[in-house]
Amino acid sequence: MSAITDAERLRRWRLVLGGEAADGTGCALSEQDRRLDRALGALYDSDRKGGLGASAPSVPRWLGDIREYFPASVVQVMQRDAFERLDLKRMLTEPEMLEAIQPDVSLVSTLISMRALLGGRTKETARLVVRRVVDELMRKLEEPLKQAVTGAIDRASINRRPRHAEIDWNRTIRANLRHYQAEYRTVIPETRLGHGRRSRGSLKDVILCIDQSGSMARSVVYSSIFGAVMASLPAVSTRLVVFDTEVVDLSDQLDDPVEVLFSVQLGGGTDINRAVGYCEARITRPEDTVLVLISDLYEGGVEAGLLARAQRLVASGVQVVALLALSDEGAPSYDRALAARLAALGVPAFACTPDLFPDLMAATIRKMDLNQWAAASGISAVAADG
Repeated sequence: MSAITDAERLRRWRLVLGGEAADGTGCALSEQDRRLDRALGALYDSDRKGGLGASAPSVPRWLGDIREYFPASVVQVMQRDAFERLDLKRMLTEPEMLEAIQPDVSLVSTLISMRALLGGRTKETARLVVRRVVDELMRKLEEPLKQAVTGAIDRASINRRPRHAEIDWNRTIRANLRHYQAEYRTVIPETRLGHGRRSRGSLKDVILCIDQSGSMARSVVYSSIFGAVMASLPAVSTRLVVFDTEVVDLSDQLDDPVEVLFSVQLGGGTDINRAVGYCEARITRPEDTVLVLISDLYEGGVEAGLLARAQRLVASGVQVVALLALSDEGAPSYDRALAARLAALGVPAFACTPDLFPDLMAATIRKMDLNQWAAASGISAVAADG
């Protein structure tokens, strides 16, 4: 790697310091560097009062500049800073800006929370932006989840005492290769493996119960996508329920995660007990049901009722998991006391990144110890309240 020249070092300091009279560098910038300097100054100059300006056309121009000068990861950081420092949420009602911005999960969360302000062409542009992010995430997350869930169900549905018509010959031969008899040129099937005997309906029922309070926005985005993927698997019956103080079942929209996202009402109160009660009433096969509660557990409803429901569900054989967040934002804020009480009832509670969610679902379907799975995956599970 070549050493940085004194001139390049001076140029970088000039860009960091912002070019005020007292910067002391005496460094002249090229035309391209001046444009880069203006893009940085528009966002980070602490003396600037007008932000990016009231004129909407300047915002797309600024967004175009930062995409030209910085890598995608830096662009996303600058966009998030702009939302917080310069009130770009107001400007998102302009379709020209939506067309210029680089979409990511944070932007999708913002658009969902603002959708009541969007109308006409802006709303259609917002849908296109959300669709771009959803399609990108689907390409990344769909196949790992399908493979993990399908593989786990296949293992869970193996019949080790099959009738002749139920024998899976390929699997049986592989399991008995060590019993190959060379003189007879055949395999002795000491172990027989067959297909599960349930021939109709799903093998697993999965319910995603999602808190739609504002702090859970990213979790809502990822949950909607994962729900859509699982809904496409014939072996899984998937239900997606969102809640605040009201409960809305969006299962019939799972074929289009964008439609799900535009049906979500981010913000408002939280009644987890009511939402879990809705899910409980729709469970018909407890031993084959997974209930994933995605919430920061700040309960605005009846906590005692929620704990009683959780205890009843676990006792009936339902696998209940409390995900404190399904996002890549780092350690979440959550009600530690309630999480510990749920853990004491046999409801594992931890945060999970989108990349680990497929493995989590596979481990849950196989009825593994999820606290052990979390530890092996580098996740800190909430300890039970002693």
